[in-house]
Amino acid sequence: MQYRSIGDLSLSVAAGAWKVPADVDLIVGIPRSGLLAGSMLALHLNIPIVELDCYLNGGAGRIGRTSKHTVSVGGNDVRKVLVVDDTVATGSTMAQIRREIDAADFGDKVLVCAIYGTQKSHDGFDLVFETVGTPRIFEWNMMRHKRIADACFDIDGVLCHDPDPADNDDGQRYARFLSTARPLYIPKLKVAHLVTSRLERYRPETEAWLKTMGIEYGKLWMIDLPSAEERRRLKAHAPFKAKVYQESGASLFIESEDKQAEDIARLSSRPVLSIGGQRMVWPDDPAANRRHIRRAGWNVPKRSTKSRVKRVALQLCRHLHLPVDGLSHPAARPTSTPAGISSPSLNK
Repeated sequence: MQYRSIGDLSLSVAAGAWKVPADVDLIVGIPRSGLLAGSMLALHLNIPIVELDCYLNGGAGRIGRTSKHTVSVGGNDVRKVLVVDDTVATGSTMAQIRREIDAADFGDKVLVCAIYGTQKSHDGFDLVFETVGTPRIFEWNMMRHKRIADACFDIDGVLCHDPDPADNDDGQRYARFLSTARPLYIPKLKVAHLVTSRLERYRPETEAWLKTMGIEYGKLWMIDLPSAEERRRLKAHAPFKAKVYQESGASLFIESEDKQAEDIARLSSRPVLSIGGQRMVWPDDPAANRRHIRRAGWNVPKRSTKSRVKRVALQLCRHLHLPVDGLSHPAARPTSTPAGISSPSLNK
C-alpha cells in the first residue's frame, strides 16, 4: 500500500513543475482533487487557475489582489491551457473531459497533466509528474476510499480530536469529553473495526457518540482494564491494538500517534498508516520509516543560454501583454531545487 499526504502532493508539484511548458498561461483544475493539485501548481508557476465548469463557460481565470502586478491573465488570442488532475489510473474521466473541452471549441491549445499516475505515461495525458503504483491511498480521499472498509480505525486523534490533559481524568470530565468530542476524519462508508485504547466501561458513551456522528462500523474493540492508570502501567495501548489487528485480518490499521503506529507495525508485522506522521509505517524497513519514502525527480535539466534568453523574453512579453509569437517553445519550466535538498532524491 502506497500513501501520499497533502504535504507529499506539494513536494511532487514542486518537483515536477519544470516539466510544464513555459508558455502555458492558464491552469484548469478538475474538481475536487484536481483543484487542490492545480492550485498548488498555479501558485508555483505564478499563473491563473480556473475550475473546469467555469472554463467551459468561458471563464478566463482569477488572481488574488496581491498578485495583480505579477501575474498576467491572457494577452494572447490562443491560450495554452494545462488541465490538471491529481491522479490517473484508467484515464476514462479525463477522456470525457477532453470531449467536453473539444465541444466548447475555444481554439485553445490544451495539454493534460496528472500529478500521480500508475505508470510513467498514460494515453491522453501529456504530463505525468510521478509514478505511484497500486494499491495506493491519498490523504485527500482517504475517508471515501474503498480500502478503508476492511481497516482498523483508532478513535481519538482519528475519528475525533484527542482530549485535553484536563479532560483526561478518567472521571466525569473525561465522560463529558466522550459525549462532546469534535469530529476529525469521518469515513464515508462502513468500516470493519474500531480499535481504541478507551476502557470498556466507556462503551455506552462511545457508542452513543458514534451513532450521533453517523459512523457505521462492524465491531468496536475496547480495553477491558479497571482504570487508565492500570492501562498506562501495563503500557497496553500498542500491544492491544496490534493483537486485534493481527487477529481481525484487517488490511490496514489507521493510528493517530506516530510512535504508536511504529509499535503497532512492529508488534503486528503489518503496515500502519500514521495520521500523526502522515506516512505509512512499515514493520520490516526501518530505513523507509526514517525517510518516509524516497522520491526521485528533483534534478532539473540544465538549460542552454539560448533557452534561458527565450524564457526571460517570454516572461517579459507576458508581463507587458505583448505578442509572444516566435518566442513560445516547448522547453520545460526550470525550477530551483528546494532549499536544503542537495542530493538527486528527497529523503522525507
